[in-house]
Amino acid sequence: MKILFTGAMLIASLALAAPAMAVSGQCSLTGFGEFDCDVETDGGGLTFALPDGQTFAFVLVEENQGLGYLIAADARPGQLPDDLGTFAPLAEEPGCWQAEQDETRFCALVFE
Repeated sequence: MKILFTGAMLIASLALAAPAMAVSGQCSLTGFGEFDCDVETDGGGLTFALPDGQTFAFVLVEENQGLGYLIAADARPGQLPDDLGTFAPLAEEPGCWQAEQDETRFCALVFE
C-alpha cells in the first residue's frame, strides 16, 4: 500500500516522529525523475537520498508550506546546503510539492 505525504499528513507524521526513521518508498525530484528511496522523518522534516549521492531535505514550517534544501554528497560539517526555496503542496497531485520560485518539485510516496 502506498501512502502519500499530503500537507496535513506530513504535519501529523512529522509531529509524531521523534527519532529518525526510514520508510521505503518512491521519490522524485526535478532533474532526477522517479526512483526508489528511503524517506526519513525526524519530527521536523523529511530527507531522502538522490541517485547521484546528494540528499534532498524538506522542513515543514507551517501547514502547506515548507523549505527545500539540497545537501552535497561530499558535504562537510559547517557547509551550507543549497536553498531551493519555499514549497507548497500540489492539490492535484497528493504527495507532491512545488517550489514557489521556480519549477522545482518533489514527490514522496511511502509503502506501508
